[in-house]
Amino acid sequence: MKHLKLILAIAIITFVASCKKSNSGDVAVKTETQKDANGFSYESVSNDPTGLRLYTLDNGLKVYLSKNTDEPKIQTYIAVRAGSNYDPKESTGLAHYLEHMVFKGTDEVGTIDWETEKKYLDTISNLYEKHRAEKDPDLKKAIYKEIDRVSLAASNYSVANEYDKMSSSLGATGTNAYTWFEQTVYTNKIPTNELDKFLALESERFSQVVLRLFHTELEAVFEEFNRGQDSDGRKRYAAMLEGLFPNHPYGQQTTIGTAEHLKNPSMVDIHNYFDKYYVPNNMAVILVGDIDFDTTIKKVNDTFGKFERKEVQHPELPKEEPLNSVVEKEVFGPTAESISIAYRSGGVNTKDEKLVTLADMILANGNAGLIDLNLNQQQVVQYAGSSPTFLNDYGYHVFSGSPKEGQSLDEVKKLILEQIEKLKKGEFEDWMLDAVINDLKKSKLQEYESNTAVANAYVNAFIHNEKWEDKVKFLDDLKKVTKQELVDFANSFYKDNYVVTYKRKGADDKIVKVQNPGITPVNLNRGANSKYIEEFNKMQSEPLKPVYVDYASAIKKTETESGIKVSYIENETNDLFDMNIIFDMGSDNDKKLDLAVGYLEYLGTDKYTNEELKKEFYKLGIDYYVNTGSEKTYIGLNGLKENLPKGLELLEHLLDHAVPNQEAYDKYVQSIAKGRQNNKTNKGSILRRGLVEYAKYGENSSLRNIIPVSQLNQINPQELVSLTKHLKNYKQRVFYYGKDIDNAVAALNTSHKVSSELKDYPEALAFNELETGGNVYFVDFDMVQSEMMFLAKGEPFKPENMAASTLFNTYFGGGLSSIVFQEIRESKSLAYSAWSRYSTANDKDDSNYVMAYIGTQANKMPEAVDAMMDLMNDMPESEAQFLAAKESTLKKLAAQRINKSNIFWSYERLQKLGMSEDNREAMYNAIKDMTIEDLREFFNKNIKGEDYNVMVIGNKNDVDMKALSKLGKVQEMDVDYLFNYEKPEEVKM
Repeated sequence: MKHLKLILAIAIITFVASCKKSNSGDVAVKTETQKDANGFSYESVSNDPTGLRLYTLDNGLKVYLSKNTDEPKIQTYIAVRAGSNYDPKESTGLAHYLEHMVFKGTDEVGTIDWETEKKYLDTISNLYEKHRAEKDPDLKKAIYKEIDRVSLAASNYSVANEYDKMSSSLGATGTNAYTWFEQTVYTNKIPTNELDKFLALESERFSQVVLRLFHTELEAVFEEFNRGQDSDGRKRYAAMLEGLFPNHPYGQQTTIGTAEHLKNPSMVDIHNYFDKYYVPNNMAVILVGDIDFDTTIKKVNDTFGKFERKEVQHPELPKEEPLNSVVEKEVFGPTAESISIAYRSGGVNTKDEKLVTLADMILANGNAGLIDLNLNQQQVVQYAGSSPTFLNDYGYHVFSGSPKEGQSLDEVKKLILEQIEKLKKGEFEDWMLDAVINDLKKSKLQEYESNTAVANAYVNAFIHNEKWEDKVKFLDDLKKVTKQELVDFANSFYKDNYVVTYKRKGADDKIVKVQNPGITPVNLNRGANSKYIEEFNKMQSEPLKPVYVDYASAIKKTETESGIKVSYIENETNDLFDMNIIFDMGSDNDKKLDLAVGYLEYLGTDKYTNEELKKEFYKLGIDYYVNTGSEKTYIGLNGLKENLPKGLELLEHLLDHAVPNQEAYDKYVQSIAKGRQNNKTNKGSILRRGLVEYAKYGENSSLRNIIPVSQLNQINPQELVSLTKHLKNYKQRVFYYGKDIDNAVAALNTSHKVSSELKDYPEALAFNELETGGNVYFVDFDMVQSEMMFLAKGEPFKPENMAASTLFNTYFGGGLSSIVFQEIRESKSLAYSAWSRYSTANDKDDSNYVMAYIGTQANKMPEAVDAMMDLMNDMPESEAQFLAAKESTLKKLAAQRINKSNIFWSYERLQKLGMSEDNREAMYNAIKDMTIEDLREFFNKNIKGEDYNVMVIGNKNDVDMKALSKLGKVQEMDVDYLFNYEKPEEVKM
C-alpha cells in the first residue's frame, strides 16, 4: 500500500492545481483586490479552485461570479440575507409566504390595468387587517367571504404566472425558491445567451412586491403546512430544535409558521418585511457558468445597480444559556420509530465548526467511522449516522438511529453514545485524521464539478458572512488539528448536554386540520398580456445552436487481454476515476443475486476482517460498491486515479475470497425483515412504488418478485458467497471514466481475471403490463393530506412520439406556468402539488403511460379530482401559451449538453429504446414545425378519453369514498400484499 502521506499529497495537488506553498507548508491562500477591464473592483482568492470573482457594487449588492464552460448555461441564485428568524412573532411564516408572493409580479408584470387592480388590492389588504383583528368567528367568516369576492374582482385585472411564463420562455430550468432561518433564495438555471433578458426580468421582479392572487396562494401554503404535518421527519427535527433553542427563533419559529398565523395574515407586515430586507446591500446575485466576467458584471450593474441602498438593521436575537442537562422530546406518527441525539455548538466561523466537522467524520464517514464500523457494519442497529449543521448564531451536531426488530430506542441511544465515548477516549487510529481530510478533499473535487454546487457554496458564504478565503483554506486549517486537541474538545463538548428526540409510532394529537374555505376560482386571463411581457418578448437574444453527441466517436473502445470490451471517456477535469464492470442481468434473472451482493457488504476475507477491509479502502481514498437492480448488476470502483490498481486488487480479493459468516447473515436477514416493515410505513413508497406497480402489473411484477423472509432464513450463506464469486464467469463489459486508460486496462489485466469462455445470462422473468381502467386502489394511512395518482396505459413506445410528448408536458402538465398547475393550484387553490405528464417508456418493448398527480387536503379531493379529469378530457388551448412552451422546449434542448460520463449513460438509455444515435436532433427539428393543432391532435389521440387506474393514499375517516367510487371499483389494498411481504406473525426468525 502506498504511504498515506503520499496519497494525501496527491489529493492536495489534485484539489488545488499549481499551488504555491507558504513557509509553514500550507497552501498559500490570500485575498487580492483587482480591477477588471471596466474598472470594477473585485476580490479573488489565490489557489481558489472555483475561480471566484466577488464584486461589491456601489449600492452594496454582492455579486459572485465564476466561469465554467462545460455547458452554455448559468446557475443563478438571488439571495436575501433574511429568513424566518426575522418573522415578527405575531406573523410567523411571513418570510416564506413572501417568497411565494415574489413570483406574482410587480406593477408592471402580471397586470392588465395596474391602477384599477391596485384599488382592489388595497381593499383586500384593509380587509385582511380587519379579519386579523376580528375575534368573532362568524364575523371573521363574513370578512373572508368579502375578501374572496373582492379577490375575484381583482383577478379580472391580473395575469396569472406571467413571471413564470417569461422565465420559462428563456429556457430556464429549476425555477423555484426556498426560505430557511437566515435566508430566502431564488433559483434559476438559464441558457447563457439569455442573461440580458434574465437580468432585466429579475431586476424588475425585485424592484417591488405586489400581493396579487393573495388568498389563493395562501391556500397553497396551507397545503405545504399539511405536507409538513404528514412528515414525521420534519416533526422530529422541529422538536429537536425546540429543545436545543428554548429562546432563539431557531427553535421557537418554524419557517412554515403556525396555523393560527397563516389563518390571520397581514399584507401590511409582508410589505414592510420586503421593504426592510429586500434591499441591495442585503442581497447577492450569484452567477456560475458560461459567462464573461467583464461583460457580465457590467450587465448586473446596469440592472441591479440602479437599486437604492438602505440601511439594514438585523434584529437582535436571544442568546441561549448553556445546556447542562439532557432534554427529552417525543413526537408521534405512523412511520417507523427513530431517535436523534443533538448537541448545540457554535456557529459558522467558530472553532467549533472545524472541530465538530472533524469529529463527525471520525464518527461517521460512510465507510470507516466508529459508527460505520461498530454499529452499521456489525448490524447491531438498523441504521445509525450523524451530520453537523452550522448557522449564523449556533450550530448543532445530530446523531440519528433506527432500531432493529425488538430493539428499543433507548438501546439505540446507548449504542450511539458509546461511539461518542470512544471518540472521547481517543479510540481511533492515528491515520484517521489525515484520511478524513483526504476524503473531504475528494468530496470537494466532486462537488466543484457542478455549477449548482459551486453556486450553493457562494450562497452559504454570503448568508453566513464568510470570507471566501476562509472557505478555501478550511481543509488546510483542519490539518492543523491534532488528535489530542480533537479528543480534548470531544470531552468538553459531548457531555450530558444534549437533546434526545424519540420518534414513536402512534397517533399525533397535535395535528391541526384546516377547513376548506370554499374559495371562488379566480380568473387566469390566460390569453392576456401585460405591456411588460410584450416588450420583454421583443428583446432578441443571440440564438444558441444545439450540440449533439456522436456516440461512435465520443465513446472510445478497447479491450482487456481476456477480451472484455472496455468503453471509456477521458476525465478532463480532475484526477478522479469511475470504473464500472457491467453485467446485463439482475434480480429478474436471479432473485438471489440482489441478496448476495447486499450480503457482501458485511463480509471479510481469509486475509482481512470486514472492518479491516473498510479501513484499507478508506486509506486509499477509494469507494467501491456491488449492487443489483432488476435488469443489471454493477461492480463499481471510484476515487483517486493513482490508487486504482490497489483499489481494484482489494475489491477483486473481496470478490474471490469472501468468507461466509452465519451470524452476519442472520443479522442481514433480520435487517431485511425490519426494512420491509419500515417500508410499509412510508407513504411515498406505498403510493409511488407499491400502488403504481400494482396498477401496471397486478400480482406479477418485478417489485413483488422477492424472497419471503421465511425462505431467506433457510438459505445457506455459502451459496450467496459462491454466487458473487462466480459472477465474473458471466458475460460482462466495462465502462471507465478517468485519465490514463492504459493504466486502467493494465489494472484489469492484473486483477480482474475471468475465464476464457464467459457464460450467458439466465433467462429473465417477463412481467406483462395490464390494461388500465375502472380500478381505484386505496390504502388507508394516518395522514392529513390525501395523495392520488392517475395511470393510463398508452400505446407502445415510438421514437417519433418523443418530440410531441416533450412539448405537451411543458405546455400541459409540468412547471409553474403549465395548464394543470395554473388551473388546479393558481385558480382554484385545490392542491399544493399537481402535475400531469405523458411518460415515455424506458424500454422499447414497454408501453408509454399517461400519469397525473394531486396532493391535497382530503376535504378538497372531490373538487380536485373533477378539476383534473376535466383537464384530461378537454385541454384548454392558448396560442400564446403554446408558443411560449414551444420556445421554452427548444431553448432547453439547444442549451443541453451531454458530456463527461453522462455520454455513456445516456447512450445506455438510448440503446434500451432501440436507438444508437442522439435523437435530440430529430426532436428539435420536429418541435420547430409543430403548431397548436399538432398538440391538440396528440392530446386527442393519447390523453383524451383514456381509462385510468386511480391510486389513492389517505385517511379513510377523511376521504370521501363515495366520490372515489365514481372513478371506478374501489379496492382497499393491504400493504403487505402490495409488496408481497409476509405478515409479521408469519415470519419465524
